[in-house]
Amino acid sequence: MTDIAFYHLQRQRLEEALPLLLEKAYEAGLRVVVLAGSPERVEALDQHLWTYRRESFLPHGTKRTGNAAEQPIFLTPEEANPNGASLLCLVDGEASPDFIAGFTRCLDLFDGNDEAALVAARARWSAAKAAGHRLTYWQQGEQGGWQKKAEA
Repeated sequence: MTDIAFYHLQRQRLEEALPLLLEKAYEAGLRVVVLAGSPERVEALDQHLWTYRRESFLPHGTKRTGNAAEQPIFLTPEEANPNGASLLCLVDGEASPDFIAGFTRCLDLFDGNDEAALVAARARWSAAKAAGHRLTYWQQGEQGGWQKKAEA
């Protein structure tokens, strides 16, 4: 079963939270697939990850940039794992159960200020729980750090 961590974004936008989570994964030596909802979203995230902070370097790639197998972080709008990642980051919600099951860990980031995103995340939690995955729910605290609020 996959460990799925739901990240309820409240104090930061995805563009602020995602690079920090990816930095931790990269520093831990993990390979990551970031599944986005569209090619346009992939392109926007690709540009953002190169420029989000002047002093950082977060190596990543996309289908457009090539060499997928060599990329420690791969951004894609398709259910694919061309870099042999063990960690999946969902930034726009949906992925098939079979695709998620191919990873050791999954981070499901959702906008806590969007009611539709909250409803969709609750549905994904219920489905993942019914499928037997190990779940944790993380919420941003007053200082912006993550606090574990639930496990299943």
